[in-house]
Amino acid sequence: MDTPRAVRARGITKCFGDIVALDGVDLDVTQGQIHGLVGPNGAGKTTLLGLLLGLAAADSGRLEILGTPVERALAAPDGVAGFVDAPGLYPSLTARQNLAALASLRGLDAGTAVIDDVLGEVGLTDVADDRTRGFSLGMRQRLGLAAALLTKPRLLVLDEPSNGLDPAGKRHVHRVLTRLAAEGTGVVLSSHLMDDLEALCSEVTILATGRVVFSGPLDKLAAENRELDYRLRTSDPETARQVAADTAGVRIVDDSGVRQGADALVVRALVPALDELVAKVVRSDVAVRELAPVVSPLEAAFLALTEQQEAGR
Repeated sequence: MDTPRAVRARGITKCFGDIVALDGVDLDVTQGQIHGLVGPNGAGKTTLLGLLLGLAAADSGRLEILGTPVERALAAPDGVAGFVDAPGLYPSLTARQNLAALASLRGLDAGTAVIDDVLGEVGLTDVADDRTRGFSLGMRQRLGLAAALLTKPRLLVLDEPSNGLDPAGKRHVHRVLTRLAAEGTGVVLSSHLMDDLEALCSEVTILATGRVVFSGPLDKLAAENRELDYRLRTSDPETARQVAADTAGVRIVDDSGVRQGADALVVRALVPALDELVAKVVRSDVAVRELAPVVSPLEAAFLALTEQQEAGR
């Protein structure tokens, strides 16, 4: 039996005057999945998130959220929560007062214990009684997430939730999103931070000029991404360089470090050729100390696909 869809969009188009923000966009997000939304500025990400939150209506196409067709924009559909651009907060109120006010406006039964629980989940317990006027960007983002949690959403839509977060704040946010997905909530997450998306998302959709240029699992994206550059650090860089030069399908991109006495070189290869290189290096009694992409597979694919789309306009 198929997993229920949190979002099902087909042929979504949205224009603002002569500007086509979304051009025939398809999107599928299953419940219990964290789905990344990636694209350069002006690609249509914010417009698509706004449609999911009920802030606007599509000009054409079909949109279903949590199994219910969306015909027009009124408010966030039942079971949907999140924010676009930045969460709306009252700067003169404390974090706790903001959540109480938002709960009252939404008709939620959220007592002190519930509010304290969500503040604890996002790591804001220590500043619960501080006015949000003095909050950093990262603290405001976490409070926006706490506000969304009050509704116990079945679909959570977030725009750059990691903006301004320090490592502790990012850990809190990642933990919350992972828990929600494990409990069956669908999450749509827009971010420019590729490491966040790779850590959290099982699938991504890449937009460019209002169109989908890729949508699917991250491993499929990596497999389709052709060659990548990898940094290779070994116990014997000179031997590793010679082995790389003799391995079919491997190109040495930068060996200046080796020539200057460092232990790393940069090679370009498909995954099968890279596997062969590593095996040959090990057979040469050379220890591999690091093997990592110079640019992540998601970032490399993002750059390649969006550049192709821009070139084809």
